[in-house]
Amino acid sequence: MTEEAESERLARGRARLKEITGQSGEKVMAALADIAPDFARYIFEFGYGDVYSRPGLDLRTRMLATVAGLVALGHAQRELEVHIGSALNVGATREEVVETIMQMALYAGFPAALDALLIAKDVFAARDGL
Repeated sequence: MTEEAESERLARGRARLKEITGQSGEKVMAALADIAPDFARYIFEFGYGDVYSRPGLDLRTRMLATVAGLVALGHAQRELEVHIGSALNVGATREEVVETIMQMALYAGFPAALDALLIAKDVFAARDGL
């Protein structure tokens, strides 16, 4: 891949990440700068520049699928918090987030869904200024 193409992927990824997360995504990426800057670049380029920028799904649907996947993992609380907020940023409702999490109880188990619901509760409260 040419340097120009890599630069375009990086720019596209940064723009998509900002669209989805606001400033929180940049903060996470900046936190990686001193320990794993290449990893941050991979997330920008591949994750957001390539995958999240594909035309097949709208961002709301992508984020609800991401929330579902993180619930199913059962060990990505920090990411789940960020992506629940991101789902809300791109148009998902609180009810859709809750229903997505509850659906995962069938596949990820009740403990994973319970943990995720409590994370969602915290995200919602933070948005309400509570």
